[in-house]
Amino acid sequence: MRVRIQIFFLVIFFIIIYISAFSQENFNKMVIPEKVLDSLRKSGTVIHESKNKPQITLTKSQALAYLQQRLSPQLWIDSGDPLRQAFDRLVYEAAHSGLDSLKSQLLTYPFDSLSIPWDKYYTWEPIRLRIPVVARPKYKVIAESNALADSMITGAKNDSLTLQQANAGKQYSVINPVNEIKDTTVLVVVDTLTEVTSSYPRFPFRYFSYPYQGDSIKAAVNSLLNYLDERDSSVINITGAGRTVTPIMLNSKSEKVMRYWLKNEFSDSVIIWIGNPARNTLGLYLEQGVSFRRPGRQSNYSKAKVNVPILDHSTLIQQNIALKKQYWKYRAETSFVLNQALLTNWVRGGENSISTTMDMTGYANYNNKALKMSSDNFARFKFGYIKTGNEDIRKNIDLLETNSKLNHTAFGKFEFSGILLFKTQIARGYVYPNDSIPVSKFMNPAILTVGFGLDYKPNKNTSINFSPFSYKGTFVPDTALIDQTQYGIAKNRRSLNEPGASFMITNEFSLNKTITIINRLQLFTNYIHNPQNVDVDWEMIATAKLNWFTDVRFNTHLIFDDDTKTVERYKNGEPVLNPDGTEKKTARIQFKELLGFSLIFRF
Repeated sequence: MRVRIQIFFLVIFFIIIYISAFSQENFNKMVIPEKVLDSLRKSGTVIHESKNKPQITLTKSQALAYLQQRLSPQLWIDSGDPLRQAFDRLVYEAAHSGLDSLKSQLLTYPFDSLSIPWDKYYTWEPIRLRIPVVARPKYKVIAESNALADSMITGAKNDSLTLQQANAGKQYSVINPVNEIKDTTVLVVVDTLTEVTSSYPRFPFRYFSYPYQGDSIKAAVNSLLNYLDERDSSVINITGAGRTVTPIMLNSKSEKVMRYWLKNEFSDSVIIWIGNPARNTLGLYLEQGVSFRRPGRQSNYSKAKVNVPILDHSTLIQQNIALKKQYWKYRAETSFVLNQALLTNWVRGGENSISTTMDMTGYANYNNKALKMSSDNFARFKFGYIKTGNEDIRKNIDLLETNSKLNHTAFGKFEFSGILLFKTQIARGYVYPNDSIPVSKFMNPAILTVGFGLDYKPNKNTSINFSPFSYKGTFVPDTALIDQTQYGIAKNRRSLNEPGASFMITNEFSLNKTITIINRLQLFTNYIHNPQNVDVDWEMIATAKLNWFTDVRFNTHLIFDDDTKTVERYKNGEPVLNPDGTEKKTARIQFKELLGFSLIFRF
């Protein structure tokens, strides 16, 4: 017993030493001599070294057997996987004969042998019946003249007792026929069969379930063969001395023809048109207006020499020309409109007038396809004066605005978009004829709109932007000079902050080469205060080009802001008063229109 205990502890000791040595094998690698390593490689013991991928070559039968094994449903996560269906179709096509052999087999098959007569689908039983019949007379007797006269007197066309025999030239009288009753056997259908087989020894089906099934099979086969003939097409690549390859579809029933340049060894070419006018037919047509003429024979001057300097093209070949991508594109447009009217002793009435308008717009667009980012930006300054009659010069147009949009591709034609819109004016504005109290000036008011949403671009000339997370701020810093309440700002405030949603459409439409219409529509709704009252800012610019520097321009601008209110007035100009005696103010549509000839400068 004591010896067994010592042996047990000795075994445990060696196991612990072996485990300790094995656990340190990854940290203290043994240095194996090269000769021993070569021996291990030859014997195949060393298997962790990299090996070259073997070249696998399979015959048709081996490839079919291997792919058939891989088609087992147990090996696939989804038995309807498209790759498995492709393998199945490939194995089927490779294991069966081609369409030509199949077509030949079907056309020569005796489909008449598949026909089973319709009466085979019924069970017949005989039934004996007794029916009356009319027996034929055995003898003919010459009719008497009196009887013949009687028959003629009655006017009967075919007397039952008289028979005229033209061949014999005599008239006979037939004895009355005798009625008899005979036994007759009639086959009657007593049952209908649902499964009928053929007595033909090579009949391939177990049974037919209805008559004329063989004819239906023949009609179906002919229909599918005709369909395959109509659908089947072959691609032929036409090539020649050049590098151009023109694909032609045979049997595609297409009237389309392809242009091909037919070249010779001297790189001279002539245009021919290649088409598929009919089934399995290739049509070649020469370009109209092409004529062939053989050039005259030229003499050979053996002593003629041309001094051509030898150029070293290696330096040009070795040069690396770096192409700098242009991400930004800039353009600007300035138009100047001058309208003038002069009246002298004009009895119908009127006033002298002169007006000027300047409209400057600058564009800066950024497009980086690698980063999937784009940005559309423009800034606009529009200003004009007018003088009528004896009145002083007045401001009639004043606008300073910027519009920026930063997009990143989202999906399809949609892009994530951030917008920033800013509008204000430059000079002071008045409600004439009162020119002592200004109603606006630079940055009073100033309207800022920012938003984030999606931008949809169905084409390069249209942009539809929807920003459900938007902010619109109206600012009037100088409340001492400008009445901020007419812009919806409270009396004790200098700004109006509105969270809401912004919707903006920009479209440039060309009726023809000379007439262009630009529409910019901006909508905004306040989530908190009267969301049903949508702010509208719509500008339309229609331009008709007369020449390279003169246009006819028609410009309209419509604004509706529920927070911007003006005094209501009667037809005589008197203001409408509230019950408390204050002037009544409401939000109304603001509209401006301009039509005239303009000088255009584009750069």
